[in-house]
Amino acid sequence: MKSTAPISESTRETPEAALEHFQRVHRPVLLVYVKRLVKGDVHWAEDVVQETMLRAWRNPDARMRDGRWSRGWLCTVARRIVIDQVRAARSRPPETLDDSVPDLPAAEVDVDGRLDDREIRSAIAALPERLRTVLVEIYYQERTVAEAAEVLDVPAGTVKSRTFYALRALRGALDERGYTRRIGDY
Repeated sequence: MKSTAPISESTRETPEAALEHFQRVHRPVLLVYVKRLVKGDVHWAEDVVQETMLRAWRNPDARMRDGRWSRGWLCTVARRIVIDQVRAARSRPPETLDDSVPDLPAAEVDVDGRLDDREIRSAIAALPERLRTVLVEIYYQERTVAEAAEVLDVPAGTVKSRTFYALRALRGALDERGYTRRIGDY
């Protein structure tokens, strides 16, 4: 229960110590609780716990008198995150394949396209392995985020963030090489 009495800074735990306490004490229990909510999906549960931690960090007023977060408050936040994600998934229309779109005619082989491919491949090869493997799985192996997460044995959220940072690093690497076209311009 949150107290409204004035708190002296000497009795209140620092945010870093409260976060360490969250990781050590609350995270394991919260992970088990959320795994039950999401029917055993470990990656989804880890994403929800991470989002709960972010919301806790961004909401210092939710901390108790001693500066730590209440397990009840954390469980409520995690439950609401799961509910919001389920509702968001239900509100999206189902994905369907449209067979009415004709296949595009095969493009003629052009030298510029091959040079672009060579330049991009060499820039990808220069990326750190954790970024390179995500790009290979998503763009060259044409895997979904969930499939890439399974192959790489990381949460889907990690695949998304690594893809973002990999594309940003790739753009930087291409800019350093003097490559003038932007990724996605062709």
